[in-house]
Amino acid sequence: MQRYSILWADDEIDLLKPHILFLEQRGYDITPVNNASDAVELSDEKHFDVVFLDEHMPGMSGLEALSIIKTNKPNLPVVMITKNEEEHIMEEAIGSKIADYLIKPLNPSQILLSVKKILDNKRLVIEKTNLNYQQEFRKISMAFMDDMNHEQWADIYKKLIHWELQMDQPDNQEMGDVLDMQKTEANANFSRFITRNYESWLNNPSADKPLLSHQLMKKKVFPELGGKPLFFVLIDNLRIDQWKVIEPIISEYFNIEKEENYYSILPTTTAYARNAIFSGQLPSEMAKTHPDLWVGEDEEEGKNNFEDEFLAKQLRRNNLNVKMSYHKIKNMEEGRSLADTVNNLFKNDLNVIVYNFVDMLSHARTDMAMIRELAPDESAYRSITRSWFLHSPLFDILKKISEKDVKVVITTDHGTIRVKRAFKIIGDRSVNTNLRYKQGKNLGFDGDKVMHVTRPEKLFLPKPNVSTSYVFATEDQFFAYPNNFNYYVNFYNDTFQHGGISLEEMIIPIIFLTSKNVS
Repeated sequence: MQRYSILWADDEIDLLKPHILFLEQRGYDITPVNNASDAVELSDEKHFDVVFLDEHMPGMSGLEALSIIKTNKPNLPVVMITKNEEEHIMEEAIGSKIADYLIKPLNPSQILLSVKKILDNKRLVIEKTNLNYQQEFRKISMAFMDDMNHEQWADIYKKLIHWELQMDQPDNQEMGDVLDMQKTEANANFSRFITRNYESWLNNPSADKPLLSHQLMKKKVFPELGGKPLFFVLIDNLRIDQWKVIEPIISEYFNIEKEENYYSILPTTTAYARNAIFSGQLPSEMAKTHPDLWVGEDEEEGKNNFEDEFLAKQLRRNNLNVKMSYHKIKNMEEGRSLADTVNNLFKNDLNVIVYNFVDMLSHARTDMAMIRELAPDESAYRSITRSWFLHSPLFDILKKISEKDVKVVITTDHGTIRVKRAFKIIGDRSVNTNLRYKQGKNLGFDGDKVMHVTRPEKLFLPKPNVSTSYVFATEDQFFAYPNNFNYYVNFYNDTFQHGGISLEEMIIPIIFLTSKNVS
């Protein structure tokens, strides 16, 4: 077991010998000094894992020593010890980024707890997390044997995310590998669940089914209209785990009233799922009733240029006469422009903000070597999402919105999955380019590890030709053509893609917020 070294400065250090002996018996090396000047000098010359500083010492005070030590070694943990319980002393110490604050008279358990909290915290948390996950592992694995419904699958996915976030550190590789294997098993079972049930969800009124993309506005967003301005913020490609890493930042400005989830329709892409959100219709319904707005796979035009028109039509269909604004943010400049003019939006009943950055990040990862280096795995991908959000115009927009008495709904259109296995497929030049689903007339493949849809109309998918079919990738697979197979494998393996069937792509968050710091 690692031995830790502690520097302890107190003008009555001799009276603390029982405490020092207590720590030494538990494997800690203590260097005692009786004044702050020696503590500053020694901490600069030698390595210590933690420093105990008495606040009130003759000559240089503990607070003065704290300031110098933190200037010289900002990452060295310092515990301030004092008889003085005055609030300004505590505030000054805390403002100087102390690791802990102890009030005399001290007792041995109090000191040991502080030391363990600082020095052994990471190890103890890892050990406890691993133990708790081991106990949960069997329950989750047993659940795969049951005939779970959509709610139970969402619960399983959220449990897996919980443990993934708990283990999100490099020192916990062993259990992280076990969790990755369990996620793979979960996705294999979930893919079979979707293959069996998805058609029924769309066609059987009495089926036990989740909320789907085309129902989101009518069932979850429109009921929030009235009384206060409503901001509907759609951050594309935002998975539940990515929401969880930005949630603490947002919760400083908003009350989180509800956290729910819904299921993205297939294909889990912007063109299909997001258009379904804003139109309130499934893809074949959009193509039939709004041929002027629906853009097919064989057309070069952008697939999401008419979201605002789709939404306006859905509002009218639901007899909602509201004052609405719609903003799609595709780059930093557009985000800054909206942040500068956000005060103009509070007079509207509904403000829709579609933020495309996460989508750009996920696609950029396959195109840019730098992004690929920065996001080699799930943990790094979450970290980039959090860092981007902290420095994004979207965060500035939300902070400004939080200053007013408003309601906010944050959601997404679909998630992404990190793909690791290529699946060979054959198609002609008219087949779409997405790596997680294919639409075409003569699709050829071997094996049953995909969802093959030979009657697209049953899934309310457009059918440009009589022989058109769809093939959806499941689990962590991506489609590659045999004649360019090695290129596809090398270029796209270990990248984040969407369009197919997985927990990450289909089960996605919707969060309801209210302003916290309204003046």
